[in-house]
Amino acid sequence: SYWGQHVDTRVQPLDAARVAQAIRPDYSLGSHVAPLGLAFAPGPARADGQQTMRWPQAFASGAFVGQHGSWNRRPRSGYNVVFVPFREGRPAGLPITVLDGFVGAGGRARGRPVSVAIDGRGALLVADDVGNAIWRVKPDS
Repeated sequence: SYWGQHVDTRVQPLDAARVAQAIRPDYSLGSHVAPLGLAFAPGPARADGQQTMRWPQAFASGAFVGQHGSWNRRPRSGYNVVFVPFREGRPAGLPITVLDGFVGAGGRARGRPVSVAIDGRGALLVADDVGNAIWRVKPDS
């Protein structure tokens, strides 16, 4: 089954017990975006000076998601980093694009985000396996 208990009739034989146990996901990023890494928002700046950056309020609670993308889809989807806002500890709202531009003219990939992490000062690190780089993204000061 997919998206909870929607039966995929192409799969035979049907295992009704497993379909009945299927859990609907809390959130969907869409088809073919290939989310490979996520990092939760760093929250407010810390008093101990370890984390010195303050992200805008829209990024106070949620998760940054690196979307590797799908090579066999036109137009390409994914190939970016988005932020999924949370409310009361659960995904709430549409994803916000944080970093893109990884697809050039003609649909050629110039980069593909793989993993994301928050560094000790609160900046977002993005590993790119096509550009062979680690991008550091920080809020405007």
